Amino acid sequence: MLPRNRGRGRPRTRLAAAALAAALVTTVAVAVATPASAGGLGSGTELGPNTIVFDPSMPVEQIQARVDAVNAQQRDAEFSQNRYALLFKPGTYGTAERPLRFQVGYYTEVAGLGRNPGDVVINGAVEVYNRCLETDANGNPSNCLALVNFWRSLSNLKIQFVGGGDGCRDSANFWAVSQAAPMRRVEIAGANLSLMDYCSAGPQFASGGYIADSTMPFVVSGSQQQFYTRDSSVAGWSNGVWNQVFSGVEGAPATDFGEPDDAGVHAYTTLDTTPASREKPYVYTDERGKYRVFVPSVRKDARGTSYAGGATAGRSVPLSDFYVAKPGDSARKLNTALLSGKNLLLSPGIYHVDQTLLVTRKDQVVLGLGLATIIPDRGVTAMRTLDVPGVVIAGIMFDAGAKRSESLLTVGTALSKVDGLLRKQKLSSTSNPTALQDVFFRIGGDHAGAATNSLVVNANNVIVDHTWAWRADHGTGVGWDVNPGDYGVVVNGNDVLATGLFAEHYKKYNLVWNGERGRTIFFQNELPYDPPNQAAWKHGTTLGWAAYKVGDHVRTHEAWGLGSYIYTNVDPTLHATNAFEVPERPGVKLHHMVIVSLNNAGTIDHVVNGVGGPALPQEGGSHWTTLTEYPVAD
Repeated sequence: MLPRNRGRGRPRTRLAAAALAAALVTTVAVAVATPASAGGLGSGTELGPNTIVFDPSMPVEQIQARVDAVNAQQRDAEFSQNRYALLFKPGTYGTAERPLRFQVGYYTEVAGLGRNPGDVVINGAVEVYNRCLETDANGNPSNCLALVNFWRSLSNLKIQFVGGGDGCRDSANFWAVSQAAPMRRVEIAGANLSLMDYCSAGPQFASGGYIADSTMPFVVSGSQQQFYTRDSSVAGWSNGVWNQVFSGVEGAPATDFGEPDDAGVHAYTTLDTTPASREKPYVYTDERGKYRVFVPSVRKDARGTSYAGGATAGRSVPLSDFYVAKPGDSARKLNTALLSGKNLLLSPGIYHVDQTLLVTRKDQVVLGLGLATIIPDRGVTAMRTLDVPGVVIAGIMFDAGAKRSESLLTVGTALSKVDGLLRKQKLSSTSNPTALQDVFFRIGGDHAGAATNSLVVNANNVIVDHTWAWRADHGTGVGWDVNPGDYGVVVNGNDVLATGLFAEHYKKYNLVWNGERGRTIFFQNELPYDPPNQAAWKHGTTLGWAAYKVGDHVRTHEAWGLGSYIYTNVDPTLHATNAFEVPERPGVKLHHMVIVSLNNAGTIDHVVNGVGGPALPQEGGSHWTTLTEYPVAD
């Protein structure tokens, strides 16, 4: 995503909240405490030096000062080395008279430590606002948007909204985020949830996002270009731009997808259930105040939250079964723990590894706090799993190192293609699938990096639940030959389900799906911005590379809610022949596709296999077109 609004154009979106926003917009000054130093914010608990744990007995003023200090440091720290987890023990924080209201910045995880979301209640607000990238001639903030509000999370608590008496900000709990900013197991009451910030310079664009296992009030999606919501309940939902997808969501809007017309933008794809779900593991405290990790069970044909009928089903694992890693731990030390059978809890920080981390045991858990980040050195693959069922990898960013890695994360081995062998040896399980949750990949941006593939899934029976594979389009170490990345996500295994899949800017296919019986619910893509010319971005007679490629031999594949966008700002004349390429077989079906040309730069000739389109450059804005089904009904 470009860190700019001015070039994006204004989509023709149904902003039902526009009148409300215009009436409510005020200039709000947010006071924050500035930390004395970057190193003075962590608590140094047993969960890591940058894990800060709050207790309801603490004065709210003390908590407020601490969270404000973290936000002041992280609010604009898009490419920072700091990582934080702000964890709240069970209890109530803030009151109607003295609410606890704070913002969540980059590389910050906010989570409750209860067994269920309602065990931690915050009277106040936990929010993300637009980020203002510039100042005007008078020194006032300008170019305020949410397009680069990445890498943060909120989970496992209840927000009882209490305003601060500040006009526009009293109208909703704002969560104006883009990619890699999940909200999980959250309950919000007392106000709307707005996924855009209409208080900073009016409604501005956002490019996210993801909500799962949550109980939501009325949601104002507004200028969110795409959004995926899974296994939740909502009191209502308004607005949308290109691609709003729901699966297993009580109260979701009905499916309404097609070309925009005078009645508005038709951007909703709604599935009654999610075929399979496995919620992300989370740290909590038991009745004795001891830390444990809860690993939720798999749900089939899920609808609504996992805790609607009581506590979430699953298994509780004592912290003693984990090796709690600290920044600076060597790969050898981490591998020793993994090979001995320990699970791995990565406390907030950066981990350089000079050898591949090996996950070898059935049901082994690797969980990161505070966007813990793994950087491979010497061109190694950062992490690899063997063919064992029930592995869970969650809450981790893989950031490519300077020397090219073949992959950043590889799940399973080539043996996964030998289905009969794996079933006989019980190395793959439909009832106990491997799961990746909130696993993010980055090539460039913070530093020059290189990786041929970001994520390779060889294993069968895997759930990929919310991933963002990003070859950086801005930041440090960015350029066609500076941060090379050929493929974002490669799926070779069979019976893999992706729920919430984001992949952007790779030089070749952003996604390649070679396995049988694959399913995707929600796909978001931007093609690379930076090919220097058409000759550099083509293969054979095909111009560019498709965003989503299903292997020619695949017989069964199905996907819902797919979006691909083009913005070739280095050479605006570039074309991509197709956004999606699939084999012509009865078992291969795509539902609800949208292609977009952004900001008068680049053309997508067809939606899929020469059918649908084009999306053409448009002066001063964006142009898009849709295709409801493929194959097209006779």
